[in-house]
Amino acid sequence: METAFIGLTIKTIGEVIIGFSIISVHLRIMKEHKLDRLVYRSIRNEKFLGIVGIILIIVGYILETSLYI
Repeated sequence: METAFIGLTIKTIGEVIIGFSIISVHLRIMKEHKLDRLVYRSIRNEKFLGIVGIILIIVGYILETSLYI
């Protein structure tokens, strides 16, 4: 295996882990319901964008690794 492929894999795994941890924090905050409506809506939007970002990271990884296979 090439070093670039291994580096890309490790980087992508790290980015996905960070994305999941941010989403889990948002979910925990939303469960407390000690926020005003504006903050609650903002967190919900950030959660959606986080999920879209994780999906894009995974799709990008698949497209980039297809060059190495």
